[in-house]
Amino acid sequence: MDQGDAVPLAELWEERRYLLDVAHWMLGDPGSAESVVDEAYRRWYGLSGAARRQIAVPRSWLARTVGGICLGRLALPTAEHAAFALRAFGMAPGTVADIVGRTEPELAELAARARQLLQSRRTRSTPPHQHDTVVRAVRRACVTENGDLLTSLLCPDVTAFFDGGGKIRAPTGPVHGSGPVADNLLTLLARRPHTTLTTHSVNGRTGLVARYGRQVTAVISVDVASDRVAQFWVMLNPDKLRRWNQSVSATIPGSPRRRRSSPG
Repeated sequence: MDQGDAVPLAELWEERRYLLDVAHWMLGDPGSAESVVDEAYRRWYGLSGAARRQIAVPRSWLARTVGGICLGRLALPTAEHAAFALRAFGMAPGTVADIVGRTEPELAELAARARQLLQSRRTRSTPPHQHDTVVRAVRRACVTENGDLLTSLLCPDVTAFFDGGGKIRAPTGPVHGSGPVADNLLTLLARRPHTTLTTHSVNGRTGLVARYGRQVTAVISVDVASDRVAQFWVMLNPDKLRRWNQSVSATIPGSPRRRRSSPG
């Protein structure tokens, strides 16, 4: 290794975990993810020292390489999954579009379809009443700040995605594992004056809505596999919550009604 390649151990560890997460989401298999990441590193060290030094952000180069290797192992219909997985891990839309071979508008559509596909796969075998029971139990655990109960309701490999849109402080990448996910949710939803957490229909299934006063501050979609939560999707971006707050406003007595704009 060239002296200029030296990187702190913690950074190397985080980088590898990030790459494994990308590959795992794209392929759905931990063993295959390991082999893909190993191949990406082999390609990295196959470059000359001069070539490596010309790469400004090695992690981005490695992520693009991992994405390309994964796409080579997948059939074309999984482009939706690939686009969603790469965007979920914080890669720039332009970079993801290059990897997937689509334009950025097409990428947005692919990612939306992928999320629906992944949610349907996760929830297909869970009857609605069982899903609702789990979500109500999660709410109870959060409201009572019962970490042990909340952890017991999560799959060991549960993942939580937090979308703050750069406008609110939130984890910038996926959070993995029952312990870390439970800790993040309990911190986010900690009881404070004027805060409430209720169950509500989110994307056609029972989810959670947090409010501060009358303001919707978080909308949480919950994917249940059997009797445990497999994934959380936590929407915190004020822009994306505007529709929720407009609908709440419309139901408050005395609130001014929004005028409908005339067609054309």
